[in-house]
Amino acid sequence: MSKVQSWGRLSDFDHNVIHFHTTDHICKELGNYLPGVAYGMGRSYGDAALNPQGNLWSSSGLNHLISFNQLTAELHCEAGVTLQDIHRTLIPQGWMLPVSPGTQMITVGGAIANDVHGKNHHGFGSFGDHVISIKLLRTDGEIIECSHAEKSEWFYATLGGIGLTGIILEARLRMRKVDSSWIQAQTIPYHNLEEFFELSAASEANWEHTVSWLDCKNSASARGLFIRGNLAKIQGKSEPEYKDKTFPFTPPISLINKLSLSAFNFAYFYGNSMKKNPYKIHYEPFFYPLDRLHEWNRMYGNAGFYQYQSVVPSDIGKDATQEMLRVIKKSGEGSFLAVLKTFGSRQSGGLLSFPRPGVTLALDFPNREEKTLKLFNELDHIVQEANGCLYLAKDARMPKKLFETGYPHIQKFLKYRDPGISSSMSRRLLGV
Repeated sequence: MSKVQSWGRLSDFDHNVIHFHTTDHICKELGNYLPGVAYGMGRSYGDAALNPQGNLWSSSGLNHLISFNQLTAELHCEAGVTLQDIHRTLIPQGWMLPVSPGTQMITVGGAIANDVHGKNHHGFGSFGDHVISIKLLRTDGEIIECSHAEKSEWFYATLGGIGLTGIILEARLRMRKVDSSWIQAQTIPYHNLEEFFELSAASEANWEHTVSWLDCKNSASARGLFIRGNLAKIQGKSEPEYKDKTFPFTPPISLINKLSLSAFNFAYFYGNSMKKNPYKIHYEPFFYPLDRLHEWNRMYGNAGFYQYQSVVPSDIGKDATQEMLRVIKKSGEGSFLAVLKTFGSRQSGGLLSFPRPGVTLALDFPNREEKTLKLFNELDHIVQEANGCLYLAKDARMPKKLFETGYPHIQKFLKYRDPGISSSMSRRLLGV
């Protein structure tokens, strides 16, 4: 048995970790380790890929790029390949994933199982919009190859299905052509939500990537930094050196507190407000600003942290966001990483996919036990009243009622559930 944590570090339970290194190995041996759940890079914040005292199927060994066809832009790879593997191999050749989330330290299998999204949802949708086909292993040994056209019901159940329909062995992905690895970007300060929504509406037509950092500790207004960017056409510009660092220790208490957060937010807002615009930035710090600091989650201390990410419909997005920020300020809590963004009009096809038209707010909170959970209960009420939902990839404590109202296709999804797969999240939200 080995201690395994999710990225939020809220628990540290024993798991029976089984490392599979080939598809033949997993097909032959899986039946000896049931029930269980697949585990990739451990970047889910909550309990979607945890199974305390039970089996955990590590897919990190299934990490091979099988083939790439430049004529069709089709990449065939195993599910344990990371997005970083793909990008550092293919971007120098002029190819990039169309959609990527805020970290590239995740596997392709995880990206599909959570139908991840990026800063360009308004133009490119979610990760699943660029998945051509999936090779899925059921725990009874059946292998299902599914796509938008073939066995599509399995495809859309697996897309966003938090790993509960089977183990993703391989996938075929559609890549996009790029001229360089650089982004032409702008950072624009805003001082209230009205300015944010005006910037967002004005930017989506001409800017592919849009996102904003939000200072939710500021008592005067919802100020923040709106960041937008387009892929740049730059020839001959050398690649920067990758100088990764590791957060060196786990403090006994969280380093994120009222004093440190207020000081950081003040410095971050005014420091970036002075940034010269426009500017060119390499894709890695633009898309993945925290990836170069490995194990940054340690800064929250031994108690860990929660991430709370919601989406609410566009027509009520401003009012619901304003109310959530009011409740957060009243609670005295604050988020180190507060990200506010609008999703485009594209509806994801996955039965349990999170991305949908609306406004999404992602927040990190140190685990202060009852105080934090009380705040979440208040936020839950706002989200539910707005007919919104929470992101399963980030969740560690969503009430079952909010899950059921936020994901109306649950009953349809259950027809494709693999009875040999069980996780902490599935038992908490689905009962098994």
